[in-house]
Amino acid sequence: MATKSRGFVGGMANRANPAFAAGVVAVPLVALAYAVTAGSLRHLMYVHVMAGVLWTGIDLFMGLVLGPVVGGLDESEKASVFRRLTPKTTFLMPALATVTIFGGMTLARRLGKFPHADPWIALTSTAIILPVVALVASQFGALTDRRALAALGVAGVGHAAWLAQTLPSFAMTDHAIAAALGIVVLLSVLGFGVLLPGEIRMYLEMTSADPDEELLGAIGMRNAKLAGVQGLLQLAIIFVMVYVRL
Repeated sequence: MATKSRGFVGGMANRANPAFAAGVVAVPLVALAYAVTAGSLRHLMYVHVMAGVLWTGIDLFMGLVLGPVVGGLDESEKASVFRRLTPKTTFLMPALATVTIFGGMTLARRLGKFPHADPWIALTSTAIILPVVALVASQFGALTDRRALAALGVAGVGHAAWLAQTLPSFAMTDHAIAAALGIVVLLSVLGFGVLLPGEIRMYLEMTSADPDEELLGAIGMRNAKLAGVQGLLQLAIIFVMVYVRL
């Protein structure tokens, strides 16, 4: 299993360009690690905002510009576009999403805007991880596979223990933070539970003996449209964050 995973990641990275794949993952994560461990509050805010701007801008471009343009192409042309685009977004977008979300939560705590954070973070993680595992398994037709059920069970037990430890101290947090967390759940479930597995399915189809260009185009167009939905959700969270800063 580990060998297959390394082969998949390596194959996707080769299609994306290895330097690009390494850079778009390493740079945001290293910047976040520095900002969280050794950087100032200003460093953390810069990393969070820059990652969020890039994530939002790319999603809006995908949904509002690229999607309509590619939608007018024939199936082989659509497949050709997504063959080149998908390997790059598979590395870029999860890295930006992770840095934006984790950086935002850390920043809110340091600013004193996120009271009673621990139970809320546990609830948010539970609301993200369990649906994501189920959605990933569903997209690959593996909901009844014992490995998927085991992953879901481990995630469920782990989060149940986390909730049991933190929920006794539950209290209402800032209303704007609660609203932001709700949007984060939607963004994360959509991104990691639908978009990312779709990109993996596209890669597997690209590397099959007889790629189905219609399927590549269909998944690519679905992902482009959903990226636009993510962009709108990100605009909503920016609106909420304005009230957190006031």
